[in-house]
Amino acid sequence: MNRKNLFAALACAALMFSMLGCGQSNNLRSIQVNAALVNGEAPTAQTGIYTLQGNGGTIQLQAIGTFSDGKTKDLSNVVTYSMIVDPHYSVDAFDNPLLPPCQAPCQTQGQGTAEFSVTGLITAVEPATCTWVDPVPVGGTASWFYVGDYEVTVTFEGITSQPVYIPVASSAGNNNYIFVTPNLIDNNPTFQCGPGSSS
Repeated sequence: MNRKNLFAALACAALMFSMLGCGQSNNLRSIQVNAALVNGEAPTAQTGIYTLQGNGGTIQLQAIGTFSDGKTKDLSNVVTYSMIVDPHYSVDAFDNPLLPPCQAPCQTQGQGTAEFSVTGLITAVEPATCTWVDPVPVGGTASWFYVGDYEVTVTFEGITSQPVYIPVASSAGNNNYIFVTPNLIDNNPTFQCGPGSSS
């Protein structure tokens, strides 16, 4: 074996050891999904729950994979996105069932309100709705919680992420709180929808 071939063989062996980590494979261990942008801006509120604000509003999701060597990688464009109506919170502020979400482009009858793309872009589409409610009587400080949301997970190489929850504020809210008997009438006289709303 001449020196040129010997050098090439040694270089290949060194490359193999560096890639494999001396016999250990570098496997994907987990995927963390979060929102990179909400209506074009980095979110500042708690992670895991992101409101789809305004008709046509968007949430750009990001999927970060963690590997067995501790390194991370952005997998946003290779994961498979799944979006469903949260089975535990499945109505809007008017007590109407949330429509199933649709994959872009949204053209299927009986689907809508939230659209998701293969790149993790979530968009508020028609029919618009509000899933936030305020149970505080008029004159008190609003205390918002949601009664409906969409649940998003991503999957890649057999690994599924934790869910992200997406309440909707693409329309005005209900001026009445209807989830108690008797209903709280006109406790939301300005038809606001969720924390930070001004509608």
